[in-house]
Amino acid sequence: MTDQPARWTQATIYPDMWADPDDDPRDGEGVSPDGELATLEDFLKNYRITLRMKCEGLDAEQMARRSVPPSTMSLLGLIRHLVEVERDWRNWITDGDPVPKLYGKRDADFDGAVAEQAEVDAAYAALEREQAATDAALAAHPDLGERVGKDGIAIRELLVHRIEEYARHCGHADLLRECVDGRVGQ
Repeated sequence: MTDQPARWTQATIYPDMWADPDDDPRDGEGVSPDGELATLEDFLKNYRITLRMKCEGLDAEQMARRSVPPSTMSLLGLIRHLVEVERDWRNWITDGDPVPKLYGKRDADFDGAVAEQAEVDAAYAALEREQAATDAALAAHPDLGERVGKDGIAIRELLVHRIEEYARHCGHADLLRECVDGRVGQ
């Protein structure tokens, strides 16, 4: 006997998927976006939706549940981490003083992820705020080849790195969610 939850899905067409294709908010009808910038923004949007899908329907305890020791990773920790990451990307765009960390010292985003609904709500609100602020900062630079900030990083590189960061953490979220309640991802 094991204390691990049985694998499950809400999908009825493909049992290894998170949602049926008709119910998947990431899958749009029609052609893909035109142009490199629109394509990159579409990928980022879909990974952001995926992360939220992986967290939906969970209570504060489940959101804060840690993975296997010694890791401090949790779904709530991932949300808080991405808040910090969004803030940090704005630091790469500007020549000014860096925006300070919201949660404090290194790994405080994961270490401070506690099972309180107020903390979960605050993390989601902070993520929305920081995503919007970084989106706005990048929108001021529509030329993907433009180099910005103290390090002269290309806007294209910032966008691709954001996509990579969300994609990587969506993979973590797949495993974390399956450990919480057995729900499998796609």
